[in-house]
Amino acid sequence: MRERWYFQAFHNLCYTQPKMQTDSVTEVHASWSKWANFLRIHQLDGLVAWAMEAAGPMTLIGAQVLYLGDPLIRPVLPGRQLDELVNLLEETSETQAFVAYLRGDHSS
Repeated sequence: MRERWYFQAFHNLCYTQPKMQTDSVTEVHASWSKWANFLRIHQLDGLVAWAMEAAGPMTLIGAQVLYLGDPLIRPVLPGRQLDELVNLLEETSETQAFVAYLRGDHSS
């Protein structure tokens, strides 16, 4: 019986489905305006855009850190915001599009 438990735990660890699936690109990009406004109000938009560009592929590691810190971060980023942020950091094209959005190109 104990061996079966270990097998199940290993199986769940290795074969879990990705937890972030968004309904639509438009829905996710709708939150970008909220994030951009927050960053602009606090005059962090330029710094965040620069950091995201400079980090390049390291943003994937940031996404993984957010996954690990999920129980602690979830109360601060309610709803789907944490999932959307993780998706933003995981996908290079999304990261680049958000940086362009922060820099003023709102067509993304």
